Amino acid sequence: MAIPAFDTRYLFFTGKGGVGKTSLSCATGIALAESGKRVLIVSTDPASNLDEVLEVALGQIPTPIPAVSGLFALNIDPEASARDYRERMVAPYRGILPPAAIASMEEQFSGACTVEIAAFDEFSALLGDAEKTRDFDHVIFDTAPTGHTLRLLSLPSAWSGFIESSSSGASCLGPLAGLERQRALYAATVTQLADPGKTTLILVSRPETSALREAERTCGELGELGICNQVLAINGRFLAHQPGDVIADAMMQRMQQALAQMPGRLAGLPHFETPFMASGLVGIAVLRTFLNPAAISPSESGSPVDDWPTLPGLERLVDDLEMPGQGVIMTMGKGGVGKTTVAAAIATALAQRGHRVLLSTTDPAAHVAATIETPVPGLSVSRIDPQAEIERYRQEVLEKAGAGLDADARAMLEEDLRSPCTEEIAVFRAFAKTVEAGKDAFVVLDTAPTGHTLLLLDAAEAYHREVMRMQGDMPESVRQLLPRLRDPEFTRVIIATLPESTPVHEAERLQQDLMRAGIEPYAWVVNQSLLCSSTEDPLLSQKGRNEIPFIRKVATELSSRCALIPWLPQTPIGALGLARMIDPLA
Repeated sequence: MAIPAFDTRYLFFTGKGGVGKTSLSCATGIALAESGKRVLIVSTDPASNLDEVLEVALGQIPTPIPAVSGLFALNIDPEASARDYRERMVAPYRGILPPAAIASMEEQFSGACTVEIAAFDEFSALLGDAEKTRDFDHVIFDTAPTGHTLRLLSLPSAWSGFIESSSSGASCLGPLAGLERQRALYAATVTQLADPGKTTLILVSRPETSALREAERTCGELGELGICNQVLAINGRFLAHQPGDVIADAMMQRMQQALAQMPGRLAGLPHFETPFMASGLVGIAVLRTFLNPAAISPSESGSPVDDWPTLPGLERLVDDLEMPGQGVIMTMGKGGVGKTTVAAAIATALAQRGHRVLLSTTDPAAHVAATIETPVPGLSVSRIDPQAEIERYRQEVLEKAGAGLDADARAMLEEDLRSPCTEEIAVFRAFAKTVEAGKDAFVVLDTAPTGHTLLLLDAAEAYHREVMRMQGDMPESVRQLLPRLRDPEFTRVIIATLPESTPVHEAERLQQDLMRAGIEPYAWVVNQSLLCSSTEDPLLSQKGRNEIPFIRKVATELSSRCALIPWLPQTPIGALGLARMIDPLA
């Protein structure tokens, strides 16, 4: 089934990381533009790859896509938006307030929460102010991975409620007047999101159990926000060309089973399917092919499959990771590349070798427990629950900082703790405490998708200032966090990727950002390789051949320590499935 012709002005593509939101939003934009519409595609993802997919360098103003008349695109740059937002809030007070007061304001606007609200300001301007996009018939939002997107979409209500109840004129974002001035815009944004005549929300999912589960959760939470005009997109549906191939049959069966067991709320939505593609969906020509499924056919020819670097499996990497006997192991990478299963496989293997292991996650989606499935001796599984951490943090601050305050001052403190920014601080503290456990055991952290993780790591200095402002002290775990993350003897970062263009390029950018922060990755894991899966299906074999340049780039340019995991016919869940990630013959 082809991508339908959407008639609402605003389109949102959202879903679990790596399901193809950018590809579908770009293909939809091309289809609408080539039907005679003027279309703007906007990325709100901190780790956007819209430039790469459209093959055009993008900025924060609409840029025409030369190959498609009527199509424009832009990236919301969170860091640039934060700088602009900070200056917009502080500038009116320069020359009026003393330098110390200005410096204090600038400090309050330096954290990750400011980056988020600044990006949201840009998003609101495009959605809530029709004049900003009056030259376009359709505005398509290629949104960030689900956890971040839900927070982004909930901010209008959260901040509107905070503004409504505030009386002190200050929050952890600085002068509340800066938010109050945006109140009408936020209200218009909420109205647009919930209007089914103007907005369609496309839930993008692979035909896989975990992705469908995430889509179902998103469906319900968006419904609670009043956003009910939803459509389900099943992206990458595979049909075997030659039944009898073990890998092809397993892939098709796994997809069919996931779709047959689709949660009821999703099954009731209108939906469409798009086909499995052998090549990465990068470039206008490939996206046009994607729009015409009937033209897609497997190729019988291609590069020789022996012209690629032979990489060791995950077992060799576990041998290396085991040697210190304790420490922190972090799996990082673009959403959907298998960070959770790689983390779970490593944690399970270390526990089965007799070590004490804590497997935890900072990912809002938190699928680690479902991946482990049954208890493993020596292995503890946990997650950082934002709501529990917020409440714990609030109580601690009120006990320490609120004990000696009069009624007015305590009310102001309680008001400050109701702001949405409190979540960032609370989760950050829990993250630091989990890392601290690596002093005398193995801690394996399945981290959140790239953009969110980097915001979390970058928050250290801003967090320090916020703690001093709120309660005057700092837990030792937080004080030691950055030194521990930067210590290669204590923390080993594993970058997970898929052997495809966009995941490898995203992972390369992640590595550069980590190294700028003084964190050097320990190893790379290339996951779900069809090239080394022994498949003979024409379409899957073609996709396997297309993996060669990306595997070579990882092995020869990006890391001296690599592991390659084949696409496995058994789902990597439970002790046996995870063991086969370590040793495919297990």
